[in-house]
Amino acid sequence: MAKRKRSMFGKVWFVLWRAALLFVVFLFVLRFVPLSTSSFMLQSDYPVKQNWISIDKLPSYVPLAFVASEDQRFPNHYGVDVAAITKAISQYEDGNGLRGASTITQQTAKNIFLWSGRSLVRKGLEAVLAVSLEVIWGKKRILEVYVNVAEFGKGIYGVEAASQHYFNRSASRLTRNQAARLAVMLPSPRTRQANALTFYLGQRVIWVERQMQQLGSGHLKAILE
Repeated sequence: MAKRKRSMFGKVWFVLWRAALLFVVFLFVLRFVPLSTSSFMLQSDYPVKQNWISIDKLPSYVPLAFVASEDQRFPNHYGVDVAAITKAISQYEDGNGLRGASTITQQTAKNIFLWSGRSLVRKGLEAVLAVSLEVIWGKKRILEVYVNVAEFGKGIYGVEAASQHYFNRSASRLTRNQAARLAVMLPSPRTRQANALTFYLGQRVIWVERQMQQLGSGHLKAILE
């Protein structure tokens, strides 16, 4: 019986490490190719519009707008914000629902591999995947994928498709204000319009532009070079 248990454990361990190895290889491949789809795109109830654009073709203030709005510590963390996760788990245990701001890396992992909704299981997978992306992809690639797979409306994915939809121009020609307008659409892109802002969102754009100015062009310089 003991030998049978060890044999079963060995088979399970073999399958797990082989699966982990294959997934690591898969992540390495994704580091170098444009992503034309994601888990969230596959789950979309609307026809998907997405056009990949290299981060090198974007003005530096475009990714900066998203960092300023979503995750200002992005250049410095390792994919997860431990304090935010601890707080989210504490709130969940208190019966208040699972919440707390995810990092850009976590949002990227969620958009590509996971599903919508809130659960402790998904949050745990999101954190593990985020750390993996930090190690295998690095900051620049994570930011590039993030701006290309984030949702900006019903079936509109990626900053290029969003720019074309809302401003009739390529994302390579966005102004600082337009970049900030797209940034404030997150995390509720299906209820917001970048070209028809509410008063609240207009104030949010002003705040994001102020944050962009305070952070400065050097905030992402080491990442984007």
